[in-house]
Amino acid sequence: MIRQSTTLILLFLLPLGAQQQPAAPPANDGVVKFTTNTQLVVETVIVKDKNGKPIEGLTARDFVITEDGAPQTIQFCEFQKLDAPPDATPVPAPATPAPAVTRGQIMPEPPGDIRYRDKRMLAIYFDMTSMPVPDQIRALNSATKFIKSQMKPADMMSLMVYSGAAVKILNDFTSDKLELLKSIDTLAVGDGQGFDENAADDSTADSGTAFGQDDSEFNIFNTDRQLAALQTAVKMLGTLNEKKSLIYFASGLRLNGTNNQAQLQATTNSAVRANVSFYPIDARGLVAGAPLGDATVGSPGGTGMYSGSSALAMAANFQRSQDTLYALAADTGGKALLDYNDLAAGIVQAQQAITSYYIIGYYTTKPALDGKFRRVKITLASDTTAKLDFRQGYFAGKTFSKFTTADKERQLEDALMLGDPITELTIAMEVDYFQLNRAEYFVPVAMKIPGSELALARRGGAEHTVVDFIGEVKDEYGTTVSNVRDKVDIKLSGETAAELSRRPIQYDTGFTLLPGSYTIKVLARDDETGRIGTYINKFVIPNLNKEDKRIPISSVVLSSQLVDMRDALFTAKDKDKGLVANPLVQGGQKLLPNVTRVFSRQKDMYVYLQAYEPNATAMQPLVAFVTFYRGQTKAFETPPLPVTEGQANRLRTVPLKFVVSLGKLQPGRYNCQVTVLDPAGQKAAFWQAPVMLAP
Repeated sequence: MIRQSTTLILLFLLPLGAQQQPAAPPANDGVVKFTTNTQLVVETVIVKDKNGKPIEGLTARDFVITEDGAPQTIQFCEFQKLDAPPDATPVPAPATPAPAVTRGQIMPEPPGDIRYRDKRMLAIYFDMTSMPVPDQIRALNSATKFIKSQMKPADMMSLMVYSGAAVKILNDFTSDKLELLKSIDTLAVGDGQGFDENAADDSTADSGTAFGQDDSEFNIFNTDRQLAALQTAVKMLGTLNEKKSLIYFASGLRLNGTNNQAQLQATTNSAVRANVSFYPIDARGLVAGAPLGDATVGSPGGTGMYSGSSALAMAANFQRSQDTLYALAADTGGKALLDYNDLAAGIVQAQQAITSYYIIGYYTTKPALDGKFRRVKITLASDTTAKLDFRQGYFAGKTFSKFTTADKERQLEDALMLGDPITELTIAMEVDYFQLNRAEYFVPVAMKIPGSELALARRGGAEHTVVDFIGEVKDEYGTTVSNVRDKVDIKLSGETAAELSRRPIQYDTGFTLLPGSYTIKVLARDDETGRIGTYINKFVIPNLNKEDKRIPISSVVLSSQLVDMRDALFTAKDKDKGLVANPLVQGGQKLLPNVTRVFSRQKDMYVYLQAYEPNATAMQPLVAFVTFYRGQTKAFETPPLPVTEGQANRLRTVPLKFVVSLGKLQPGRYNCQVTVLDPAGQKAAFWQAPVMLAP
């Protein structure tokens, strides 16, 4: 079990004797600022005559567009001609060469770039978490078959994959078949397994235990995560103006009652905004299953086996998993391929659905970012018999002030899944580790945000600021092993609120992990302005049990703040009585890591670490000291600190504490080195890090 603790500390960095000064009124420099905004709406329109053939040669004057009944002025109209005959005039090359195929992102079109003109945009998306191994093999083979034998010159394809961590783009849109086939070859069959759903009904296999954990909650979040990943993929495709088709390979997608409806609607709305149509393909193909399941699942138990309710529940679950695929296609203008063994046919029908079309753009007369639905109607001014296929409407953008609670939560989840970090807020972080037993390590995480980055608001007469935190820890295989989600409401009095710009906010949390390589990604959002900051860091927890040449030691924490726990502002009090004790909390006081490692000469530096003697039969005395180097010159060294007492545990943990007076050192940059010696065992350990001393 992974346990977690969370603390928020407000750091007061006012100089001694400083007094509160009233805030100065903003200067009136006589400058008047005017702001305005516009919103460009892009529609793709397929125009066919009564015989089903595309109509060419239309201009902006031939179209009439209304939005909520109000006429709109067309700014540009461009025709995209697909599958041109061999003798057609080739499209001229762009003025600047297109960049090479890019991994990891969808490159937006620079102004004036025509690389996607007269091209069909197809994106193949593999949801590995929803497909068992046989279905993954069929999906990959079908994509390979299409690329080799059915891909046309007008087709531009992008490959995307979701394996439970984040949406990965294997290829930007390209017509290079060899490059696409190489990317498919890099996908590992069996990747993304472990997210299989078990329906909490009569079709559930009997595990042989009297009591077990209900899988309903896991299913709800797993389905939301799959839909959110689709939403992320859609937003990546939304950087291009052309009409896009997303071919979605999955072994069904089952909603859990009404719990997933909000995320389903958000995914659909994002697809409509981004001009993306879903073409789901059920990778299971035509299924003729046994009433109580095949040999890949256990037999259900209870009376449902004999009453028929188990077989009925199994059939209903299968039907619901296909209903969701159908809904995604129907709500976005696509088509689902269900109960068909030739999966490549689903890619072909997405290919054939996009014929020559027009791209029309206009600036809406309703630029308000209120998030409301705008109904769009497009007709031809002269030909009333033509059939037009276009997006019937769109949802306007939203300013952060208009976000609902669900919108804010989805924004954080989307930002967490994005490959590119959002850096609107400045964040510093420190990750340490302390050994708890032979297997586990406690990992305290400290984040610091400058107070000047946060906005203050006045609600109910009290000034406060709200900060949202969300994060996850992944192992070296990309699997999420722990996460954190906190909403912090910092209430400030009038005396301290004005000083927020001078002091940082420090947020502390902690995890219990095993030795290994990890990546931590944490986002912080100012809930008043919507600004988000991201911090990503890779860290390694060594296996100190294998350390035999040197003294095993923990991380070294440098601090200038020792806070009484009664004065700390706790934002999440863990009710678990068995929660591991934070080694930075001792005697009712908490040592706050100095994340930036900038120290004032007017304050003492606190140094804390732990040494371990797991193989010693008795407590062995240790000697430790701290040294400051400026370049190659030793500037200062503390007297050796003999330590003869430790904790009575199996690790024989020896806490090492220093209080270093910095007044004797000149301001500047130093290297701080901590040395630990074991005279009896003739072993040593060294730790070094740069620090900055300010006047």
